[in-house]
Amino acid sequence: MRVFGSGMRALRVVLFLAFICINVGDVAAQTDDQDYAALTALTKDWKNLPQSWKGGDPCGGKWEGITCDNSRIITIKLSSAGVTGQLSGDLASLSELQILDLSYNTGLTGSLPPTIGKLTNLTSLILLGCGFSGTIPDSIGSLVKLGTLSLNSNKFTGPIPASIGNLAKVSWLDLADNKLSGPIPVSNGTTPGLDLLLHTKHFHFGKNQLSGTIPPSLFSSDMILIHVLFDNNKLTGSLPETLGLVQSLQTVRFDRNSLSGTLPDNLNNLTDVNELVLSKNSFTGDFPDLSGMNNLNSLDLSNNKFTATEVPTWLSSLQSLTTLTLEQTGIEGELPSDIFNIPQLETVILKNNQLNGTLTISGSYSRQLALIDLQSNKIEAVKVAPGYNSTLLLDGNPFCEGNSVNLAYCKSQQNLGSLYTTPVFCVASKCASGLTSSSNCKCGYPYTGIWTFRAPSFSAYGNPSYFGELQQSLLTSLVSYKLPVDSISMSDVAVDTFGNLNMRLAIFPAGLEFFNKTGVTSLGFVFSNQTYKPNKKFGPYIFIADSYPYADSSGRSSETSHNGVIIGAVVGCSVLLLLLLCAGGYAYHQKKRAEKAKLKATTLASWDSQHIGGDVPQLKGARFFSFEELQRCTNNFSEDNNIGAGGFGKVYKGILADKQIVAIKRCQEGSMQGSREFKNEIELLSRVHHKNLVKLMGFCYAQGEQMLVYEFIPNGTLMESLLGTSGIQLDWMRRLMVTLGAARGLQYLHELADPPIIHRDIKSTNILLDERLIAKVADFGLSKLFGDTEKGYVTTQVKGTMGYMDPEYYMTNQVTEKSDVFSFGVVMMEMVTARRPIQQGKYIVKEIRTKIDRTRGLYNLEDLIDPILLRSKTPLVGIEKFVDLALKCVEDAGVDRPTMGELVKEIETIVKMAGLNPSLESPSVSWTSEVGGDGRHPYSDESLYRHNSGSTPLTSADYK
Repeated sequence: MRVFGSGMRALRVVLFLAFICINVGDVAAQTDDQDYAALTALTKDWKNLPQSWKGGDPCGGKWEGITCDNSRIITIKLSSAGVTGQLSGDLASLSELQILDLSYNTGLTGSLPPTIGKLTNLTSLILLGCGFSGTIPDSIGSLVKLGTLSLNSNKFTGPIPASIGNLAKVSWLDLADNKLSGPIPVSNGTTPGLDLLLHTKHFHFGKNQLSGTIPPSLFSSDMILIHVLFDNNKLTGSLPETLGLVQSLQTVRFDRNSLSGTLPDNLNNLTDVNELVLSKNSFTGDFPDLSGMNNLNSLDLSNNKFTATEVPTWLSSLQSLTTLTLEQTGIEGELPSDIFNIPQLETVILKNNQLNGTLTISGSYSRQLALIDLQSNKIEAVKVAPGYNSTLLLDGNPFCEGNSVNLAYCKSQQNLGSLYTTPVFCVASKCASGLTSSSNCKCGYPYTGIWTFRAPSFSAYGNPSYFGELQQSLLTSLVSYKLPVDSISMSDVAVDTFGNLNMRLAIFPAGLEFFNKTGVTSLGFVFSNQTYKPNKKFGPYIFIADSYPYADSSGRSSETSHNGVIIGAVVGCSVLLLLLLCAGGYAYHQKKRAEKAKLKATTLASWDSQHIGGDVPQLKGARFFSFEELQRCTNNFSEDNNIGAGGFGKVYKGILADKQIVAIKRCQEGSMQGSREFKNEIELLSRVHHKNLVKLMGFCYAQGEQMLVYEFIPNGTLMESLLGTSGIQLDWMRRLMVTLGAARGLQYLHELADPPIIHRDIKSTNILLDERLIAKVADFGLSKLFGDTEKGYVTTQVKGTMGYMDPEYYMTNQVTEKSDVFSFGVVMMEMVTARRPIQQGKYIVKEIRTKIDRTRGLYNLEDLIDPILLRSKTPLVGIEKFVDLALKCVEDAGVDRPTMGELVKEIETIVKMAGLNPSLESPSVSWTSEVGGDGRHPYSDESLYRHNSGSTPLTSADYK
């Protein structure tokens, strides 16, 4: 009876606590009366609201896009919701609101209410791609906590409010693509202006009607601006010298204005600028000297009125250039051939000038060259190196007159239409009416829109590899944000009349035929809030989404919501009671946790299994590094030690206390991308050890940091050497040995690791070369354990790199070791051609298959073989057998491809044919030296391993 009585008392306690929790929970679930009234008034004229907004309580009923904190509404995210109506002044009553994102609702019209300035807790105001009009109210300057202000792509008129100068915390300021007019506001002692925004990184004011001169006080050395975009306006006067004081600038666009005068001499100071576009103005005077802008990727000074001058000799010193556009700038004389030798140069447009003499394209031309446009000049003769087969336009030159004309060079440029479309790797399916087929032939209703890049640092828009990388990067990011995305496709890639790169983007849902409301608004927020950051080469972007009418109804009734609150309260209180009963044990566990804390600090720091996506990694030999230790060995992660960057973040060179040199891959701050890959790479690399695999020294997971520590590989990636950007030229003998080394590394993963490992991302950028040019396979972030050998495959989401990806894996989601073999076959073709897998719209596998003729010498592949190999005195022994082997690797069906073990044996046979010893990966080869004629192998001199500047060996993007 005593036990029974105790049980009844406990039951009464539970029921009493449940009653209290239900009532407390019911009260807590209710939205603040002021907020509820404001939201109701705000939306009374709105149409097409989410179903969840019809009845119930905003905070307790889980309305789509509403987030609350202690019954106060703090975020409203209704991106791409199809909402129509106007924004009323009742918005001001939401006094705790921090984020307001109504982007991509074109049906939201009218003006912004002046009361918006009362939302003093706002940190993000994102209204891009709506239909708002009228003037931007001065009260916007009262939102002093704003970090993001995006009002672009609306119909706003009138001046830029000077009060914006009060927004001291704003980092992203985008008012582009409106109808704003009048001068650029700057402070004058009594009123604020844009010059006061010392902590702003983005000035986006393009595609407006701004007029007047650019105030010199707009810029100062105290600013940290990255992007300054004032293109497509009506600005007059000169470009102020103060622009040259903003040392942090990376992108500068003042094109398509009415600017005049001479360009400032101190533009040379902007050494971090990647894109400088000043075209279609009326600049005069001498051609500017920009020789100090060593990071310049894209230079466009076209359609100005510079004094006639010969082609500046300093142009060839800009070794980072990819795009040179000097159309109608008055330059004259003979074009120096060394301009075409800039390693990454893709496009040269010098038409409508006074160039004359002989055009010479020597054998050292950039292998990235896609277009040389010299139309309407005075060129009389042309000398082109053997193997050059990119577009050369000479229409309108004396060379094209007469009977002995090379017609291929003398055609005018044609409109090629879309420059890229995502390839389809399957037999296109027939979808039901209204549905669209994805690139992997799944039918659905995609989330679509126009993706615009305002300042890309490349111009070879026909190069599919760029867009394949972008597509894969976006897909990986969206999946990492836990969005239900199956695949992505791009189409209608073109440059518009404003100088922007546009493409149509389609994002397909996973699992269902459509995205629900939550999926749609989440996708919209990724783009509107600039959550996704593309590869740096694409520069700043905007995305304008189409309406999405297919989302399902996910709302619940008020009663359901209320019941949910009750159920949640009961469960919550039950858990609370259990926690109270366990209070006695808590103290004991606290003691144990304290004892473990010290040990944990020396091993795995504060590993957050939920963040990483699994349990603590199982390590075999990898060492834990403290954050302070890595901070010291990189001199506080100084830029001087930055040796590369990738999707994960930056890579730093470090010197440990024992003088060992390491490479440290550091995840970019605040990024969740790569978390699973981080753990995956730790576990895999800590358990595999082979001379042809990059060695993992250890890792750091402390203070919110994710870092991987590798052995330092000084000579960069295989791709860099093949393209000639590393300062190393690989002869045929060395290419054979590098191929053999990489194949042995993969053979170890497939056949000797236990369980076997499938790499999944074999490509020339993931094969590194050490100080003796021995190949090391790197980057195991996407690798999979292949434990079930009986099944013969692993079913997984498709990941990898376009151009290297096994089509069988792409179509079936079933990856096997033969998928790595396919990718390796593509790498072997790169060894022969020194071309990217997809270049200028051409797929290397198809090109070789189409061109090959086994009845002729070198299989009739002279036009595809790397000219460096053809010019070399090293005989190309076994190259035909090498090509045959590569073609076996890229057979469509995996069963027709060799295993890595079989592949290694075949490569060893070719190595022996070439007179090399396959057991020595850095052999001494007796041959006639092209360097010194002394009979030594060209790589017996260690100085030739190093970057041609003579500095410390570099790597770039080698651990991405």
